[in-house]
Amino acid sequence: MRHGFSRQRFARPTDSRQALPPQVFSRWPSRASASAHDGPIGIDDLPAWMLAAPPGRGRARATAIGTAALLILPSMGLAGLAGWAAAAWGGAPALVLGALALVAGGAALAVAARQAQRYRIGETRLEAIFERSGISMWREDWTAAGEAVMALRRAGTVDIESHFASRPEALRALRRQVIVTDVNGFTVEETGASGKDAYLGPLDRLLPDTDQTFVQWLVAFGRGDRFFRSEAHVVRADGSEIDMLFTAMLPRDLAGFSEIVVTALDVTAFKQAQKRFARADTELARASRITTVGALSASIAHEVNSPLAAILANAQAATRWLRRPVPDIGEAAAALDDVVTEATRARHVIARTRSYLGNAPRASAPVDLLQAARDANLLVEGELRLHRAAVHIAAEGAIPWIDADAIGLQQVFVNLLLNAAQAMAEGDGPRDVTVTIRATGEAVTVDVTDTGPGIAPERRAHIFEPFHSTRAGGMGMGLAICRNLIDAHGGDIWADAAPGGGAAFHFTLPVAGPAHG
Repeated sequence: MRHGFSRQRFARPTDSRQALPPQVFSRWPSRASASAHDGPIGIDDLPAWMLAAPPGRGRARATAIGTAALLILPSMGLAGLAGWAAAAWGGAPALVLGALALVAGGAALAVAARQAQRYRIGETRLEAIFERSGISMWREDWTAAGEAVMALRRAGTVDIESHFASRPEALRALRRQVIVTDVNGFTVEETGASGKDAYLGPLDRLLPDTDQTFVQWLVAFGRGDRFFRSEAHVVRADGSEIDMLFTAMLPRDLAGFSEIVVTALDVTAFKQAQKRFARADTELARASRITTVGALSASIAHEVNSPLAAILANAQAATRWLRRPVPDIGEAAAALDDVVTEATRARHVIARTRSYLGNAPRASAPVDLLQAARDANLLVEGELRLHRAAVHIAAEGAIPWIDADAIGLQQVFVNLLLNAAQAMAEGDGPRDVTVTIRATGEAVTVDVTDTGPGIAPERRAHIFEPFHSTRAGGMGMGLAICRNLIDAHGGDIWADAAPGGGAAFHFTLPVAGPAHG
Protein backbone atom coordinates (compact mmCIF):
# COMPACT_ATOMS: atom_id res chain seq x y z
CA MET A 1 0.00 0.00 0.00
CA ARG A 2 1.27 3.44 -0.91
CA HIS A 3 1.29 6.14 1.73
CA GLY A 4 1.45 9.79 0.75
CA PHE A 5 2.56 12.87 2.63
CA SER A 6 2.11 13.18 6.37
CA ARG A 7 -1.50 13.77 7.41
CA GLN A 8 -3.12 14.86 10.63
CA ARG A 9 -5.49 12.19 11.83
CA PHE A 10 -9.13 13.11 12.28
CA ALA A 11 -11.12 10.48 14.14
CA ARG A 12 -14.40 10.21 15.92
CA PRO A 13 -14.12 10.22 19.71
CA THR A 14 -12.99 6.93 21.14
CA ASP A 15 -15.63 5.43 23.43
CA SER A 16 -16.49 1.97 24.68
CA ARG A 17 -19.96 2.62 23.33
CA GLN A 18 -20.64 3.03 19.64
CA ALA A 19 -21.21 6.63 18.57
CA LEU A 20 -24.13 7.20 16.22
CA PRO A 21 -25.06 10.38 14.31
CA PRO A 22 -27.28 12.97 16.06
CA GLN A 23 -30.17 12.06 13.77
CA VAL A 24 -30.94 9.71 10.92
CA PHE A 25 -29.61 10.51 7.48
CA SER A 26 -32.11 12.66 5.57
CA ARG A 27 -32.05 15.12 2.70
CA TRP A 28 -34.63 17.11 4.73
CA PRO A 29 -32.93 17.57 8.14
CA SER A 30 -34.74 19.49 10.87
CA ARG A 31 -33.51 22.18 13.23
CA ALA A 32 -35.47 20.45 15.98
CA SER A 33 -33.57 17.72 17.79
CA ALA A 34 -34.95 14.34 16.79
CA SER A 35 -32.93 12.55 19.44
CA ALA A 36 -34.30 12.31 22.97
CA HIS A 37 -30.77 11.99 24.38
CA ASP A 38 -27.27 13.36 23.92
CA GLY A 39 -23.98 11.58 23.32
CA PRO A 40 -23.22 8.13 21.93
CA ILE A 41 -25.55 5.18 22.23
CA GLY A 42 -24.31 2.01 23.88
CA ILE A 43 -25.62 -1.55 23.98
CA ASP A 44 -27.29 -0.98 27.33
CA ASP A 45 -28.86 2.37 26.37
CA LEU A 46 -32.28 1.11 25.34
CA PRO A 47 -34.76 3.75 24.12
CA ALA A 48 -37.45 4.83 26.59
CA TRP A 49 -40.25 3.28 24.51
CA MET A 50 -38.71 -0.17 24.97
CA LEU A 51 -38.74 0.27 28.75
CA ALA A 52 -42.26 1.75 29.04
CA ALA A 53 -44.93 -0.34 30.75
CA PRO A 54 -47.58 -1.65 28.32
CA PRO A 55 -50.47 0.85 28.40
CA GLY A 56 -54.11 0.19 27.60
CA ARG A 57 -55.24 1.46 24.19
CA GLY A 58 -58.46 2.98 25.61
CA ARG A 59 -56.72 5.00 28.30
CA ALA A 60 -59.28 7.83 28.34
CA ARG A 61 -62.16 5.40 28.38
CA ALA A 62 -60.53 3.39 31.17
CA THR A 63 -60.13 6.58 33.17
CA ALA A 64 -63.82 7.38 32.77
CA ILE A 65 -64.82 3.88 33.88
CA GLY A 66 -62.42 4.01 36.83
CA THR A 67 -63.82 7.35 38.00
CA ALA A 68 -67.36 6.04 37.77
CA ALA A 69 -66.38 2.94 39.70
CA LEU A 70 -64.92 5.03 42.51
CA LEU A 71 -68.29 6.75 42.91
CA ILE A 72 -70.54 3.76 42.25
CA LEU A 73 -68.83 1.53 44.81
CA PRO A 74 -69.65 3.88 47.75
CA SER A 75 -73.26 4.13 46.54
CA MET A 76 -73.47 0.34 46.43
CA GLY A 77 -72.09 0.30 49.98
CA LEU A 78 -74.71 2.77 51.13
CA ALA A 79 -77.47 0.71 49.51
CA GLY A 80 -76.25 -2.38 51.33
CA LEU A 81 -76.08 -0.45 54.58
CA ALA A 82 -79.67 0.77 54.02
CA GLY A 83 -80.86 -2.80 53.69
CA TRP A 84 -79.12 -3.76 56.90
CA ALA A 85 -80.64 -0.72 58.69
CA ALA A 86 -84.13 -1.61 57.47
CA ALA A 87 -83.76 -5.07 58.94
CA ALA A 88 -82.22 -3.88 62.20
CA TRP A 89 -83.88 -0.56 63.02
CA GLY A 90 -86.89 -0.12 60.84
CA GLY A 91 -88.03 2.62 58.45
CA ALA A 92 -86.45 6.03 59.14
CA PRO A 93 -82.72 5.14 59.14
CA ALA A 94 -83.21 2.89 56.14
CA LEU A 95 -84.95 5.63 54.18
CA VAL A 96 -82.14 8.09 54.92
CA LEU A 97 -79.42 5.66 53.85
CA GLY A 98 -81.38 4.65 50.77
CA ALA A 99 -81.75 8.26 49.72
CA LEU A 100 -78.00 8.80 50.15
CA ALA A 101 -77.33 5.73 48.03
CA LEU A 102 -79.58 7.03 45.25
CA VAL A 103 -77.86 10.43 45.29
CA ALA A 104 -74.37 8.87 45.19
CA GLY A 105 -75.37 6.49 42.42
CA GLY A 106 -76.85 9.30 40.35
CA ALA A 107 -73.73 11.40 40.76
CA ALA A 108 -71.56 8.46 39.71
CA LEU A 109 -73.61 7.83 36.59
CA ALA A 110 -73.52 11.54 35.71
CA VAL A 111 -69.71 11.68 36.06
CA ALA A 112 -69.33 8.53 33.97
CA ALA A 113 -71.60 9.97 31.30
CA ARG A 114 -69.60 13.22 31.17
CA GLN A 115 -66.29 11.34 30.96
CA ALA A 116 -67.60 9.16 28.13
CA GLN A 117 -68.95 12.23 26.35
CA ARG A 118 -65.54 13.94 26.60
CA TYR A 119 -63.85 10.82 25.23
CA ARG A 120 -66.26 10.67 22.29
CA ILE A 121 -65.78 14.40 21.60
CA GLY A 122 -62.00 13.95 21.68
CA GLU A 123 -62.18 11.03 19.28
CA THR A 124 -64.48 12.99 16.98
CA ARG A 125 -62.15 15.99 16.96
CA LEU A 126 -59.15 13.82 16.15
CA GLU A 127 -61.01 12.17 13.30
CA ALA A 128 -62.08 15.59 12.01
CA ILE A 129 -58.47 16.78 12.05
CA PHE A 130 -57.41 13.64 10.19
CA GLU A 131 -60.06 13.92 7.48
CA ARG A 132 -60.23 17.70 7.08
CA SER A 133 -56.52 18.47 6.95
CA GLY A 134 -55.30 20.03 3.73
CA ILE A 135 -52.36 17.65 3.72
CA SER A 136 -52.06 13.96 3.06
CA MET A 137 -52.25 11.90 6.29
CA TRP A 138 -51.72 8.16 6.72
CA ARG A 139 -52.33 5.73 9.59
CA GLU A 140 -49.80 2.92 9.61
CA ASP A 141 -49.24 -0.17 11.77
CA TRP A 142 -45.51 -0.58 12.46
CA THR A 143 -45.91 -3.15 15.26
CA ALA A 144 -43.81 -5.83 13.52
CA ALA A 145 -41.04 -3.31 12.83
CA GLY A 146 -41.07 -2.08 16.44
CA GLU A 147 -40.87 -5.62 17.77
CA ALA A 148 -38.01 -6.49 15.39
CA VAL A 149 -36.01 -3.41 16.39
CA MET A 150 -36.64 -4.11 20.07
CA ALA A 151 -35.39 -7.69 19.66
CA LEU A 152 -32.23 -6.47 17.89
CA ARG A 153 -31.46 -3.81 20.49
CA ARG A 154 -32.02 -6.23 23.38
CA ALA A 155 -29.75 -8.72 21.64
CA GLY A 156 -26.97 -6.10 21.62
CA THR A 157 -27.27 -4.74 18.06
CA VAL A 158 -26.76 -0.96 18.10
CA ASP A 159 -26.06 -0.15 14.44
CA ILE A 160 -29.40 -1.04 12.84
CA GLU A 161 -28.38 0.32 9.43
CA SER A 162 -25.29 -1.88 9.18
CA HIS A 163 -27.25 -4.90 10.41
CA PHE A 164 -29.77 -4.67 7.57
CA ALA A 165 -27.19 -3.58 4.97
CA SER A 166 -25.87 -7.14 5.05
CA ARG A 167 -29.41 -8.61 5.19
CA PRO A 168 -31.40 -6.92 2.39
CA GLU A 169 -33.91 -9.79 2.15
CA ALA A 170 -34.73 -9.51 5.86
CA LEU A 171 -35.29 -5.78 5.33
CA ARG A 172 -37.67 -6.47 2.45
CA ALA A 173 -39.58 -9.05 4.51
CA LEU A 174 -39.99 -6.60 7.38
CA ARG A 175 -41.23 -3.90 5.00
CA ARG A 176 -44.00 -6.25 3.90
CA GLN A 177 -45.22 -6.45 7.51
CA VAL A 178 -45.85 -2.70 7.83
CA ILE A 179 -49.53 -2.08 7.08
CA VAL A 180 -51.23 1.10 5.91
CA THR A 181 -54.56 0.98 7.79
CA ASP A 182 -56.08 4.28 6.64
CA VAL A 183 -55.48 7.43 4.60
CA ASN A 184 -57.48 10.61 4.71
CA GLY A 185 -59.70 11.93 1.94
CA PHE A 186 -57.14 14.53 0.87
CA THR A 187 -54.69 11.72 0.01
CA VAL A 188 -57.22 10.15 -2.32
CA GLU A 189 -58.13 13.49 -3.89
CA GLU A 190 -54.55 14.68 -4.36
CA THR A 191 -53.30 11.46 -5.93
CA GLY A 192 -56.36 10.83 -8.10
CA ALA A 193 -56.99 7.38 -6.64
CA SER A 194 -60.41 5.76 -6.96
CA GLY A 195 -60.67 5.35 -3.19
CA LYS A 196 -58.81 4.63 0.02
CA ASP A 197 -58.45 0.95 -0.87
CA ALA A 198 -55.79 1.91 -3.40
CA TYR A 199 -53.40 2.64 -0.52
CA LEU A 200 -54.49 0.24 2.21
CA GLY A 201 -52.44 -2.87 2.85
CA PRO A 202 -48.72 -3.73 3.04
CA LEU A 203 -46.37 -0.76 2.71
CA ASP A 204 -44.16 -2.90 0.48
CA ARG A 205 -46.45 -2.46 -2.52
CA LEU A 206 -46.21 1.33 -2.27
CA LEU A 207 -42.47 1.62 -1.62
CA PRO A 208 -40.38 0.40 -4.59
CA ASP A 209 -37.26 -1.63 -3.98
CA THR A 210 -35.13 1.42 -4.74
CA ASP A 211 -36.45 3.22 -1.64
CA GLN A 212 -33.71 3.96 0.90
CA THR A 213 -35.80 5.51 3.68
CA PHE A 214 -37.40 2.44 5.26
CA VAL A 215 -34.19 1.39 7.00
CA GLN A 216 -33.86 4.95 8.34
CA TRP A 217 -37.24 4.54 10.07
CA LEU A 218 -35.77 1.50 11.82
CA VAL A 219 -32.65 3.46 12.77
CA ALA A 220 -34.86 6.17 14.30
CA PHE A 221 -36.80 3.52 16.26
CA GLY A 222 -33.56 1.98 17.52
CA ARG A 223 -32.29 5.36 18.67
CA GLY A 224 -35.54 6.27 20.38
CA ASP A 225 -35.96 9.44 18.31
CA ARG A 226 -38.88 11.81 18.93
CA PHE A 227 -39.81 12.20 15.27
CA PHE A 228 -38.84 11.07 11.81
CA ARG A 229 -38.70 13.15 8.63
CA SER A 230 -37.40 12.09 5.26
CA GLU A 231 -38.17 11.88 1.58
CA ALA A 232 -39.40 8.74 -0.13
CA HIS A 233 -40.68 7.94 -3.59
CA VAL A 234 -43.93 5.98 -3.58
CA VAL A 235 -45.98 4.27 -6.27
CA ARG A 236 -49.36 5.87 -6.92
CA ALA A 237 -52.51 3.96 -7.77
CA ASP A 238 -51.86 4.48 -11.51
CA GLY A 239 -48.37 2.99 -11.21
CA SER A 240 -46.43 6.26 -11.51
CA GLU A 241 -43.88 7.29 -8.91
CA ILE A 242 -44.01 10.52 -6.91
CA ASP A 243 -41.60 12.02 -4.40
CA MET A 244 -43.09 12.68 -0.97
CA LEU A 245 -41.79 14.28 2.21
CA PHE A 246 -42.94 12.24 5.22
CA THR A 247 -43.03 13.40 8.83
CA ALA A 248 -44.21 11.50 11.92
CA MET A 249 -43.97 11.73 15.68
CA LEU A 250 -42.64 8.38 16.87
CA PRO A 251 -44.27 6.20 19.57
CA ARG A 252 -43.48 6.45 23.26
CA ASP A 253 -44.29 2.80 23.94
CA LEU A 254 -44.61 -0.43 21.98
CA ALA A 255 -48.41 -0.17 21.83
CA GLY A 256 -48.08 3.12 19.97
CA PHE A 257 -46.53 1.35 16.97
CA SER A 258 -49.96 -0.04 16.08
CA GLU A 259 -51.00 3.41 14.86
CA ILE A 260 -48.40 5.89 13.67
CA VAL A 261 -49.91 8.95 12.00
CA VAL A 262 -47.75 10.12 9.11
CA THR A 263 -48.12 13.38 7.19
CA ALA A 264 -47.02 13.41 3.57
CA LEU A 265 -46.29 16.29 1.20
CA ASP A 266 -45.95 15.74 -2.55
CA VAL A 267 -42.65 17.40 -3.55
CA THR A 268 -42.51 15.98 -7.09
CA ALA A 269 -43.17 19.31 -8.83
CA PHE A 270 -40.70 21.06 -6.52
CA LYS A 271 -37.96 18.56 -7.36
CA GLN A 272 -38.71 18.79 -11.07
CA ALA A 273 -38.32 22.56 -10.85
CA GLN A 274 -35.03 22.03 -9.03
CA LYS A 275 -33.87 19.75 -11.84
CA ARG A 276 -34.79 22.35 -14.45
CA PHE A 277 -32.79 24.98 -12.59
CA ALA A 278 -29.90 22.53 -12.23
CA ARG A 279 -30.01 21.83 -15.98
CA ALA A 280 -30.01 25.56 -16.67
CA ASP A 281 -26.99 25.97 -14.38
CA THR A 282 -25.31 23.06 -16.13
CA GLU A 283 -25.90 24.60 -19.54
CA LEU A 284 -24.51 27.93 -18.35
CA ALA A 285 -21.47 26.17 -16.91
CA ARG A 286 -21.06 24.22 -20.16
CA ALA A 287 -21.24 27.40 -22.21
CA SER A 288 -18.68 28.97 -19.89
CA ARG A 289 -16.41 25.94 -20.26
CA ILE A 290 -16.73 26.02 -24.05
CA THR A 291 -15.78 29.69 -24.04
CA THR A 292 -12.88 29.01 -21.69
CA VAL A 293 -11.68 26.04 -23.74
CA GLY A 294 -11.92 28.12 -26.90
CA ALA A 295 -9.87 30.91 -25.39
CA LEU A 296 -7.39 28.41 -23.95
CA SER A 297 -7.10 26.60 -27.28
CA ALA A 298 -6.43 29.87 -29.08
CA SER A 299 -3.79 30.77 -26.52
CA ILE A 300 -2.14 27.34 -26.78
CA ALA A 301 -2.22 27.49 -30.59
CA HIS A 302 -0.61 30.90 -30.53
CA GLU A 303 2.10 29.88 -28.06
CA VAL A 304 2.85 26.56 -29.78
CA ASN A 305 2.64 27.82 -33.36
CA SER A 306 5.37 30.37 -32.74
CA PRO A 307 8.10 27.88 -31.72
CA LEU A 308 6.85 25.37 -34.34
CA ALA A 309 7.26 27.99 -37.07
CA ALA A 310 10.75 28.81 -35.78
CA ILE A 311 11.65 25.10 -35.67
CA LEU A 312 10.48 24.64 -39.26
CA ALA A 313 12.38 27.70 -40.52
CA ASN A 314 15.63 26.74 -38.75
CA ALA A 315 15.38 23.12 -39.87
CA GLN A 316 14.91 24.22 -43.49
CA ALA A 317 17.83 26.63 -43.16
CA ALA A 318 20.08 23.90 -41.74
CA THR A 319 19.10 21.65 -44.64
CA ARG A 320 20.02 24.35 -47.16
CA TRP A 321 23.37 25.01 -45.47
CA LEU A 322 24.21 21.31 -45.56
CA ARG A 323 23.14 20.86 -49.24
CA ARG A 324 25.44 23.56 -50.56
CA PRO A 325 28.29 22.43 -52.80
CA VAL A 326 30.51 23.36 -49.90
CA PRO A 327 28.40 22.66 -46.78
CA ASP A 328 28.56 25.39 -44.18
CA ILE A 329 28.71 23.26 -41.06
CA GLY A 330 28.86 26.25 -38.71
CA GLU A 331 25.65 27.85 -40.01
CA ALA A 332 23.87 24.49 -40.06
CA ALA A 333 24.91 23.79 -36.46
CA ALA A 334 23.69 27.25 -35.39
CA ALA A 335 20.34 26.62 -37.10
CA LEU A 336 20.01 23.24 -35.37
CA ASP A 337 20.82 24.87 -32.01
CA ASP A 338 17.87 27.20 -32.66
CA VAL A 339 15.72 24.14 -33.41
CA VAL A 340 16.60 22.69 -30.01
CA THR A 341 15.83 26.00 -28.28
CA GLU A 342 12.43 26.39 -29.92
CA ALA A 343 11.53 22.72 -29.31
CA THR A 344 12.33 23.21 -25.62
CA ARG A 345 10.10 26.27 -25.57
CA ALA A 346 7.22 24.30 -27.11
CA ARG A 347 7.71 21.55 -24.53
CA HIS A 348 7.45 24.11 -21.71
CA VAL A 349 4.20 25.44 -23.20
CA ILE A 350 2.72 21.91 -23.17
CA ALA A 351 3.99 21.30 -19.63
CA ARG A 352 2.36 24.51 -18.36
CA THR A 353 -0.91 23.54 -20.03
CA ARG A 354 -0.86 20.06 -18.52
CA SER A 355 -0.15 21.54 -15.11
CA TYR A 356 -3.11 23.89 -15.50
CA LEU A 357 -5.51 21.18 -16.63
CA GLY A 358 -4.08 18.27 -14.68
CA ASN A 359 -4.44 17.00 -11.12
CA ALA A 360 -3.08 20.05 -9.36
CA PRO A 361 -3.02 19.66 -5.59
CA ARG A 362 -6.38 20.58 -4.05
CA ALA A 363 -7.20 21.76 -0.60
CA SER A 364 -7.49 18.89 1.84
CA ALA A 365 -9.85 18.80 4.80
CA PRO A 366 -11.18 16.23 7.29
CA VAL A 367 -13.52 13.88 5.41
CA ASP A 368 -16.11 11.52 6.87
CA LEU A 369 -16.17 8.68 4.33
CA LEU A 370 -19.62 7.53 5.47
CA GLN A 371 -21.04 10.99 4.81
CA ALA A 372 -19.18 11.20 1.49
CA ALA A 373 -20.77 7.91 0.40
CA ARG A 374 -24.23 9.13 1.38
CA ASP A 375 -23.78 12.45 -0.40
CA ALA A 376 -22.65 10.66 -3.56
CA ASN A 377 -25.67 8.36 -3.29
CA LEU A 378 -27.98 11.40 -3.23
CA LEU A 379 -26.21 12.96 -6.22
CA VAL A 380 -26.95 9.97 -8.47
CA GLU A 381 -30.18 8.80 -6.83
CA GLY A 382 -32.19 9.54 -9.98
CA GLU A 383 -29.93 7.42 -12.19
CA LEU A 384 -29.87 4.62 -9.62
CA ARG A 385 -33.67 4.59 -9.61
CA LEU A 386 -33.73 4.38 -13.42
CA HIS A 387 -31.62 1.23 -13.15
CA ARG A 388 -33.83 -0.06 -10.25
CA ALA A 389 -30.76 -0.39 -8.02
CA ALA A 390 -31.14 -0.49 -4.23
CA VAL A 391 -28.16 0.93 -2.31
CA HIS A 392 -27.22 -0.23 1.19
CA ILE A 393 -24.55 1.74 3.08
CA ALA A 394 -22.95 0.56 6.31
CA ALA A 395 -19.97 1.43 8.48
CA GLU A 396 -18.43 -1.32 10.59
CA GLY A 397 -17.62 0.21 13.96
CA ALA A 398 -15.97 3.60 14.45
CA ILE A 399 -14.39 4.97 11.26
CA PRO A 400 -11.45 7.41 11.38
CA TRP A 401 -11.83 10.56 9.35
CA ILE A 402 -9.17 11.14 6.72
CA ASP A 403 -7.47 14.27 5.43
CA ALA A 404 -8.42 14.41 1.77
CA ASP A 405 -10.14 16.21 -1.09
CA ALA A 406 -13.86 15.63 -0.38
CA ILE A 407 -14.99 16.34 -3.95
CA GLY A 408 -12.48 13.89 -5.40
CA LEU A 409 -13.54 11.07 -3.06
CA GLN A 410 -17.18 11.85 -3.74
CA GLN A 411 -16.43 11.39 -7.45
CA VAL A 412 -14.94 7.96 -6.70
CA PHE A 413 -18.15 6.89 -4.96
CA VAL A 414 -20.28 8.29 -7.80
CA ASN A 415 -18.36 6.34 -10.45
CA LEU A 416 -18.44 3.08 -8.51
CA LEU A 417 -22.17 3.35 -7.69
CA LEU A 418 -23.09 4.09 -11.30
CA ASN A 419 -20.85 1.30 -12.61
CA ALA A 420 -22.53 -1.17 -10.27
CA ALA A 421 -26.05 -0.04 -11.24
CA GLN A 422 -25.25 -0.22 -14.95
CA ALA A 423 -23.68 -3.67 -14.55
CA MET A 424 -26.95 -5.01 -13.08
CA ALA A 425 -29.21 -3.30 -15.63
CA GLU A 426 -29.85 -6.42 -17.69
CA GLY A 427 -30.16 -8.89 -14.82
CA ASP A 428 -33.20 -10.34 -13.08
CA GLY A 429 -33.86 -10.44 -9.36
CA PRO A 430 -32.82 -7.93 -6.68
CA ARG A 431 -30.31 -5.31 -7.76
CA ASP A 432 -28.40 -4.59 -4.57
CA VAL A 433 -25.36 -2.33 -4.28
CA THR A 434 -23.69 -2.60 -0.88
CA VAL A 435 -21.15 -0.06 0.34
CA THR A 436 -19.20 -1.17 3.41
CA ILE A 437 -16.68 1.08 5.16
CA ARG A 438 -14.34 -0.24 7.86
CA ALA A 439 -11.09 0.58 9.58
CA THR A 440 -8.25 -1.83 8.74
CA GLY A 441 -5.04 -1.17 10.61
CA GLU A 442 -3.62 2.17 9.51
CA ALA A 443 -6.07 2.55 6.65
CA VAL A 444 -9.76 2.78 5.88
CA THR A 445 -11.13 0.23 3.42
CA VAL A 446 -14.25 0.70 1.31
CA ASP A 447 -15.98 -2.20 -0.45
CA VAL A 448 -18.58 -1.63 -3.17
CA THR A 449 -20.26 -4.87 -4.23
CA ASP A 450 -23.12 -5.60 -6.60
CA THR A 451 -25.26 -8.55 -7.68
CA GLY A 452 -24.47 -8.22 -11.38
CA PRO A 453 -22.67 -10.63 -13.73
CA GLY A 454 -19.22 -9.81 -12.33
CA ILE A 455 -15.95 -9.17 -14.15
CA ALA A 456 -14.02 -11.93 -15.89
CA PRO A 457 -10.61 -12.51 -14.21
CA GLU A 458 -8.71 -11.81 -17.43
CA ARG A 459 -10.33 -8.36 -17.74
CA ARG A 460 -9.68 -7.17 -14.18
CA ALA A 461 -6.12 -6.15 -14.98
CA HIS A 462 -7.31 -3.74 -17.69
CA ILE A 463 -10.49 -2.16 -16.35
CA PHE A 464 -8.60 0.74 -14.73
CA GLU A 465 -6.86 1.66 -17.98
CA PRO A 466 -8.11 4.76 -19.84
CA PHE A 467 -10.66 4.12 -22.61
CA HIS A 468 -11.20 0.52 -21.55
CA SER A 469 -14.93 -0.09 -21.23
CA THR A 470 -17.07 -3.20 -20.87
CA ARG A 471 -20.23 -1.32 -21.93
CA ALA A 472 -21.32 -0.46 -25.44
CA GLY A 473 -20.97 3.30 -25.76
CA GLY A 474 -18.91 3.61 -22.59
CA MET A 475 -15.98 6.02 -22.62
CA GLY A 476 -13.87 3.90 -20.29
CA MET A 477 -12.71 6.84 -18.20
CA GLY A 478 -14.66 6.38 -14.94
CA LEU A 479 -12.44 3.74 -13.36
CA ALA A 480 -9.29 5.41 -14.69
CA ILE A 481 -10.37 8.61 -12.92
CA CYS A 482 -11.03 6.60 -9.75
CA ARG A 483 -7.55 5.13 -9.85
CA ASN A 484 -5.92 8.54 -10.38
CA LEU A 485 -7.88 10.07 -7.50
CA ILE A 486 -7.10 7.20 -5.12
CA ASP A 487 -3.43 7.24 -6.17
CA ALA A 488 -3.30 10.98 -5.49
CA HIS A 489 -4.37 10.26 -1.90
CA GLY A 490 -1.75 7.55 -1.41
CA GLY A 491 -4.30 4.73 -1.53
CA ASP A 492 -4.93 1.69 -3.66
CA ILE A 493 -7.92 0.37 -5.66
CA TRP A 494 -8.64 -3.05 -7.13
CA ALA A 495 -11.48 -5.34 -8.20
CA ASP A 496 -12.37 -8.97 -7.65
CA ALA A 497 -15.46 -11.17 -7.37
CA ALA A 498 -18.14 -10.51 -4.75
CA PRO A 499 -18.77 -13.39 -2.30
CA GLY A 500 -22.32 -13.96 -3.53
CA GLY A 501 -21.56 -13.31 -7.20
CA GLY A 502 -21.21 -10.01 -8.99
CA ALA A 503 -18.32 -7.59 -8.85
CA ALA A 504 -16.54 -6.16 -5.84
CA PHE A 505 -14.46 -2.98 -5.96
CA HIS A 506 -12.22 -2.14 -3.03
CA PHE A 507 -10.15 0.92 -2.25
CA THR A 508 -8.04 1.87 0.73
CA LEU A 509 -7.02 5.27 2.03
CA PRO A 510 -4.22 5.67 4.58
CA VAL A 511 -4.75 7.20 8.00
CA ALA A 512 -1.77 8.85 9.65
CA GLY A 513 -0.89 7.69 13.15
CA PRO A 514 -1.73 4.46 15.00
CA ALA A 515 -4.81 2.44 14.16
CA HIS A 516 -8.09 3.78 15.41
CA GLY A 517 -9.19 2.06 18.59
